[in-house]
Amino acid sequence: MIDHRNFRLIGYKIIDWISEYYENIEQYPVKSLTQPGEIIAALPPLPPAHPETAEMILEDFNKIVMPGITHWQSPNFFAYFPANTSFPSIFAEMLTAALGAQCMIWETSPAATELEELTMKWLRAMTGLPDDFEGVIQDTASTATLCALICARERMTGYRINESGFLDEDRLRVYCSTETHSSIEKAVKIAGYGRRNLVKADVDEVFALDVKDLEKKIGEDLRNGHKPCCVVATLGTTGTTAIDPLPGIAGVCRKYDLWLHVDAAHAGSALILEEYRWMIRGVEQADSVVFNPHKWLFTNFDCSAFFVKDRENLIRTFEILPEYLKTGTRGKVNDYRDWGIQLGRRFRALKLWFVIRSFGVEGLREMLKNHISLAASLEKRIITSENFELMAPRTLNLVCFRFHPAGMNDEEQLNSLNLKLNKKLNESGKIFLTHTKLNGRYVLRMVTGQTNLNAGHIEKAWEMISSFAETVLAEKPVE
Repeated sequence: MIDHRNFRLIGYKIIDWISEYYENIEQYPVKSLTQPGEIIAALPPLPPAHPETAEMILEDFNKIVMPGITHWQSPNFFAYFPANTSFPSIFAEMLTAALGAQCMIWETSPAATELEELTMKWLRAMTGLPDDFEGVIQDTASTATLCALICARERMTGYRINESGFLDEDRLRVYCSTETHSSIEKAVKIAGYGRRNLVKADVDEVFALDVKDLEKKIGEDLRNGHKPCCVVATLGTTGTTAIDPLPGIAGVCRKYDLWLHVDAAHAGSALILEEYRWMIRGVEQADSVVFNPHKWLFTNFDCSAFFVKDRENLIRTFEILPEYLKTGTRGKVNDYRDWGIQLGRRFRALKLWFVIRSFGVEGLREMLKNHISLAASLEKRIITSENFELMAPRTLNLVCFRFHPAGMNDEEQLNSLNLKLNKKLNESGKIFLTHTKLNGRYVLRMVTGQTNLNAGHIEKAWEMISSFAETVLAEKPVE
């Protein structure tokens, strides 16, 4: 059993394990190759009746658990969007775990509250958001978006739904594009709007929201007795990192008095670069904004930065004050339990504070610039290749492409070919890519955002993609 007598010795072993893991991370298959049920079958069906040693537990961790891990911190991980970490963030997570603080209100840990207030001000300054936005750390962008939709719902109904629930005459509508993240649809369901009241506007030729179609759909809803309530604009869609046109969307929201929520989960980190501030032109007219430092600012999952213009609306929507949580400091400090869904809150600000101080703003900027440069180099390879083609404009560090051999123009055949290529690459364990579909076409997504990525990893990945593409093309189709 682990107690204060052997904690230090075991702790040193775990630190050594972490250090060796990062030294050798490229030796692991990037994507776990285990089969469904394989992990649970290797473990006892019932818990142990008596204490087991740390050595026994760590042995099973290495032998059974590790083969079932997909290695998000591998520089050969090019899938989804990153969930990055860094050594400063790891150290802070260790301290957070050791403190075990429940940071729901200022009095339960004043430093946690005030450090969160400070780091959110730092992020606001770093990203160029207006000073009238105030921030709070949520776990994920999904939660932040849910908070935004509930705030929009309550503002629209004079906070009546929180008191009385939805009435028959409530036909509130939420708007987004067809490329918006699935978390918006989930939030619409949870917040009580109903999935049928999520209206998806068309996208333009670069997969960004079409403002004219948005306004058209709002007009149709008004004529049909619906109540437009909220628009979700995306900066950096999951499929292609398309940037929805904020100025136009904000104008529509102002015209119809709608809440504007900006989902910049991945791309928001790039706002620390002055040359990407164009993405938030018009953001001063938004009501809420979210982005995830746990995606591209090297801070352990989970850490989502949620900013609102009207803090009183947020607090009025979520506050509740039982007797056992009344304090003498209420109104003098931020009690962040009133700024979101959870009552209990982790000390997430500590890792963000460690990261910003350890890298410095200029250090973070250099890392993001490098990742964007690596994506540009990959983009150039694809454009100059005879057998690959770019499938969407590159905005940041996501490149969307497909294998398109000369003379093959049947779309179903191309989809099948690229599906096979993606599967073969991932089953190799050498790299990990995910896909999307654009206008019915199967498209490979390659994200250059992992913390320790360098040009050599891009070179090896491209060589493998090209080689495997030729192999897949040469294979005879299964009858």
